[in-house]
Amino acid sequence: MWHVGKVIERTDWNSRLFSLKIAVDIGPFIAGQFVKLGMEIQGKRVARAYSVVNAPGSNYIEILAVTVPDGSLSPALHLLLPGDVVEVNVPATGFLTLPELPSGKLQGRHLWMLATGTAVGPFLSMLDTAEPWQRFEQVILVYGARLVADLAYLDKLQTLARKNTQFCFLPSVTRETQSGMLHCRIPDGIASGEIERQAGITITATDSQVMLCGNPGMIHSTIELLTARGLHKNLRRAPGQITTEKYW
Repeated sequence: MWHVGKVIERTDWNSRLFSLKIAVDIGPFIAGQFVKLGMEIQGKRVARAYSVVNAPGSNYIEILAVTVPDGSLSPALHLLLPGDVVEVNVPATGFLTLPELPSGKLQGRHLWMLATGTAVGPFLSMLDTAEPWQRFEQVILVYGARLVADLAYLDKLQTLARKNTQFCFLPSVTRETQSGMLHCRIPDGIASGEIERQAGITITATDSQVMLCGNPGMIHSTIELLTARGLHKNLRRAPGQITTEKYW
């Protein structure tokens, strides 16, 4: 069902990367799920899926997006200002959520969140809930982008890491070097062991749940590496350690 939402705030992280807060009632949802946004463009409704960045319980949704010059919707979204309206399709949906992970003895002790670009969105929502901190001894977020300027919500994540000893935040940029950040693609960092060295934690089938969200290349390569270590895709009929969501 389509609802009309009103933009109440926007944040520009760089010239192409932006967040929108949209006042709309989407009903109950689970951290990690997504909604579709739609706009009428040249007489047709154009819709695309965007993860909800904020935690459940707000009277708005927040989305993180990057404008693609030849995109069908993102350039129009990039022009929206507070007071403008956008259609939101509800309810939220998606299975990259913590309730989809195995529980009990199959859960493991460590939760790894591996994201590239705007795919950090669902993990931001989860981190603002109590569930990851109640279920896991340690939560590790690896957030990859080309440049430091492409890392949205960086101050928020760095502050959380300083204040919460359960949280390990590992940003990584590939097109420049920055003190305190990794300089590698996520699959390369896993293959070399650098990501685990920086985290001080090893990814194992016994102790780890790994959630992957981002570009298909990263997801495919990382799954190959993790499968070689004995981790398996998490399915409802066959619980495992790898849960994924591709972003295009």
